[in-house]
Amino acid sequence: MKQLPAAQVHGHIGVPGDKSVSHRALLIGALTEGTTRVTRWGRGGDTESTLRVVRQLGVEVVEEDVDTLVVHGVGLRGLRAPDGPLDCGNAGTLARLVSGILAFHDGRFTLTGDESLSGRPMGRVTKPLSEMGARLETETGTLPLTIEGTALTGIEYALPVASAQVKSAVLLAGLGATGTTTVIEPTATRDHTELMLEAAGAKVVRRPGLVSVEAPTRLSLPEVLVPGDISSAAPFLVAAALIPGSSVTVHDLGLNPRRVGLLDVLERMGARVAIFDKRRIAGELIGSVEVSAQPLTATRIEAAEVPTLVDELPLVALLGAFARGTTWVNGAEELRAKESDRIETVTDALRAIGVRIESRPDGWKIRGVPARPRGGKIDAAGDHRIAMLGAIAGLVSSEGVTIQGAESVAISFPGFFDLLESLKQEGVSQ
Repeated sequence: MKQLPAAQVHGHIGVPGDKSVSHRALLIGALTEGTTRVTRWGRGGDTESTLRVVRQLGVEVVEEDVDTLVVHGVGLRGLRAPDGPLDCGNAGTLARLVSGILAFHDGRFTLTGDESLSGRPMGRVTKPLSEMGARLETETGTLPLTIEGTALTGIEYALPVASAQVKSAVLLAGLGATGTTTVIEPTATRDHTELMLEAAGAKVVRRPGLVSVEAPTRLSLPEVLVPGDISSAAPFLVAAALIPGSSVTVHDLGLNPRRVGLLDVLERMGARVAIFDKRRIAGELIGSVEVSAQPLTATRIEAAEVPTLVDELPLVALLGAFARGTTWVNGAEELRAKESDRIETVTDALRAIGVRIESRPDGWKIRGVPARPRGGKIDAAGDHRIAMLGAIAGLVSSEGVTIQGAESVAISFPGFFDLLESLKQEGVSQ
């Protein structure tokens, strides 16, 4: 498909429920006693993989509406081994988190995934789980991964690389382990797992740089209201920041402090950012965010900031292309182990439309030119984040961008292009 340029973008929108919270609501809800009502669930390819896997494990999930689910929990150790493999699709969060849960369940479980997920490393998860006593089999360090449930022992584990997925896998394994399970983080990462476990009644201790959990006797999580996904909102906010005269407001957005690094970056680059109507629901901070365009200046992203905006870094590269000066993104080597090697796919994509960008081992160097790039063709490489990047690049280009593999956005945001079109004013302002 071809995304044509826009003169401006304007409007008030809502976005799908946070994908990270949506995954966890199903997985933790499955381990509770009683039911968990999940509203504003973020339906997409990845979260539907989690829904499918949870059902394969013997959990009844009733779909009352497209975004309202009722999970009938089976208790802490009530999951059942299915007849066949558990297909995780493209969902890396699912594959890593469910590994921790299945490690203490009776039975033998085999996780598979699509071609992209099957090429992503699982070693960072299998190492700490093995130290807890888990029985894991993988020939290449990737999927397929076979787990044979067994008794686990709590450990203290220092993450070699900051990763919310690895931290969560270890903490979830700790729900079925003897003693205390502690994860030490080099940098604070998103804490949705800890917040939801606390809400479900688990004993969670958090101190600067570490989080611990003790195995509970039971969990109960009557309701989860999923906040709007900051990663889904990001393309619209970046478009508003890049096109002169534009303004977009996203309502009921998740504002977890460990997820909103993009808002800090937008503000320090010069965009106008307003946050209002803030409140807390089930431990998660929610509010509305308005972004308006202003001239942008270059910035520098360092490793400590990366976990707060890792999924938004491709869009940060596009911001840098319009900013005066040189923007650097450092400490983002984790991007090489996403749905694609995002450092290289972003470099190839933005170079193809005329952006001055150089890839580095852990990020990019972007030389900004405060003018619309010409446009061209972008290959999404099967990666939903690159497809969204291509769409915003098309809006802010002078000739439009053809996106090869645009359908990959359905993995996280099936209605993305329709919503983008609703904000768009045709033509190019000169």
